[in-house]
This record gives sequence, structure tokens and C-alpha cells, in this order.
Amino acid sequence: MAPAPPFRDTSLSEAIARAVALGESARAVSPPNPWVGCVLLRGGRAVGEGSTAAPGGPHAEVAAVAEAGDDARGATAVVTLEPCSHHGRTPPCADLLVDAGVSRVVVALEDPDPHVAGRGIARLRAAGVDVDVGAGADDAARSLAPYLTHRRAGRSFAVAKVAQSLDGRVAGADGSSRWVTGERARADGHRLRAESQAVMVGSGTALADSPALTVRHGAVPATPPLRVLLDGRGRVPAGGPLFDVDDAPTLVFTTAGTPGAVVDGWRSAGAEVEILDVAPGGDGVDARTVLETLAARGVLQVLLEGGPEVFGGFLRAGCVDRVVVYVAPVLLGRDAVPMLGGRGPDGLGDAPRLIPTGVRRLGGDLRLDFDVVT
Repeated sequence: MAPAPPFRDTSLSEAIARAVALGESARAVSPPNPWVGCVLLRGGRAVGEGSTAAPGGPHAEVAAVAEAGDDARGATAVVTLEPCSHHGRTPPCADLLVDAGVSRVVVALEDPDPHVAGRGIARLRAAGVDVDVGAGADDAARSLAPYLTHRRAGRSFAVAKVAQSLDGRVAGADGSSRWVTGERARADGHRLRAESQAVMVGSGTALADSPALTVRHGAVPATPPLRVLLDGRGRVPAGGPLFDVDDAPTLVFTTAGTPGAVVDGWRSAGAEVEILDVAPGGDGVDARTVLETLAARGVLQVLLEGGPEVFGGFLRAGCVDRVVVYVAPVLLGRDAVPMLGGRGPDGLGDAPRLIPTGVRRLGGDLRLDFDVVT
């Protein structure tokens, strides 16, 4: 959590922005719970704040009330997601706010989880607490998009990460892709891994790069993300860093066409194996089924690092939600590997549209962020 002194002058809009930032600070530790931020205001001053801890730890509201102490009575609680109303690993936060004497709660988003779904707001109002809903909703929804997608659509939120040259190539003509970008961009990519509960590659990337898919460069999640290999034909042998399950768990998605000896080898190496349907019109696994299966395992966000075929396949299936592109100031030429594999759109009218949401410089490279238009 980023440090901030209590008892500082704070407007409601500043409190909402601070609550979103507090929630963002917990992205790597709170899943499968949502990363929520809470700020308590009293007399125009922030008297307490908090973010969601690791599962089993205090929720954002609990931390904020604990910091505020007696100043919570009569205060306004600004929270990015509806306070919970049920007993899970911790007691209901709605009851906590009532017991603390909070007089008003400003909620950015209602919680779509069926265990909550308006019940937290109803409980607060039934206890005489004023509740306002919707302030800061857009910023909170962008921050909590993986959680909201998981609860509403029943699938994991897919972030496609691409490291490419200035001319849109992700690997050299010889297939090598280490390293297209510089140290700062790679460290930022590891932060994306730390914020994801699964990291995914296809068989082509696994064979070409022999990746470990672990989190390094100082980014430390609460638990190592699940490493996911898509290999519909059994091309990748059960060896190398990806199958060192002492570092992190590994899950292989494949199809019934993979030889049984290959499947047995993966399992003997310690990996889990899921046999799924073939993608429509292809020979790989079905993208949507992959995301639904991961969602059932509690994966809110999966990071697609898996090369042109994986990126292209998931994009064509309508299963990419966000794209992060690291652009290096290097030119690799027409014989190098393009960022998208497989068949493209028939024309501009069929091409996927992206909304740019951010640009940052990372050393000599650029990071470009996009949301995919659905």
C-alpha cells in the first residue's frame, strides 16, 4: 500500500481517486478476491484508508476503519466496490461499517458476485446509512475489469502482452525473440505477470524460447501464477524450465488428438493436463473454453505471452480484453515474425478495433495500452 498520512484535507473526488489507487496497489495479493480501496472522510479530512489484503486477511473497509479508530463515527466511507454482506473468510464489511458508526457510504460499483449483488447496499440503507452509488464508476470499472469479467461472463479476463520491433515483428527471421525490448520493459512485463493469476504460451513459443514463465525482476505476487501451455498436438516435450513444478504449477491444455504417451509424460513431470475441444475451424484448443476453465479455477486475469498464433487465435475468437504492446526502437525486416499469426480479417471493416488508454516510456522502449472494443 502506498503511504499516505491520515488527517489530511481531501475532497470527495480526491478520495475516490485515492481509493482506486489503493485498490490497484493490492492487485498482486488480493486475488481471487477483488482488489478494493477504501478511504474514510470526516469533516473534509481523510482519517483512514485501506486496501484488500491477501485472502483471509482484512478487507479494505476493515483496514480503513482500524486506522480511523473513533474518527470513523459519523464519517463517509468511499469504497471502489460494494461492501460484502456475507460471511466468507471474514465477516461482512457492511456490518462493520454500520457498527463503526459510518453515516454515509459512497460506492463506485455494485458487486456482481451473486453472494453480494446489492445486498451490501441494502443492508447499509436498512441500518440508516446514506448510500450513493456511481461516483468514480468508470475508473473503478477499468481497475476491476478482470474481477467484473470473471463474475459477469464466467471467464478469465485476457491481457495480451506483445514485445515487438518498430516494424511490428516479435521475433527475428530465425525465430529468436530474446530480447526484443530492454531491461525496464522486461521488468514491467514481470509486474504484469505478478498481477495475473495465470501466464499462457503456445507450443511455438515454448519450443523456441524454453520459457520459465515465473515472476522475476522484484515483482512478488502472493502466490506464483499458474503457467499454462496450449499444445493441441503434443509438440512440447515434458522437460525444461516450464516443467520445473518446484518453481510454479504448470497446466497443459491439449486435445484428444495428442498421443497418450505425451500426455503421460506431462503428468509424470508434475503438470496438470486438461483435454479440451478443438477450436472451430482449427487444430488447437478452443480459446473460450480455456478461459472458462481457468475461471473455474479462480483465475481472474490471464496474461497471454504466447506468440503470434495464440494472440491471433484468441483475438479472432473475441477473447482478448486488453492489449499491452512494448515497442522497441529496432527494425527486423520483412522476413522476421509478425505480431499476429493465422488468417487475418477480410477487410478493414472486419478488423478488431482497439481503444488506446495509455502511453509510457520505459528506458528506450514504449509501452502502449489498449482496450479491445467488444
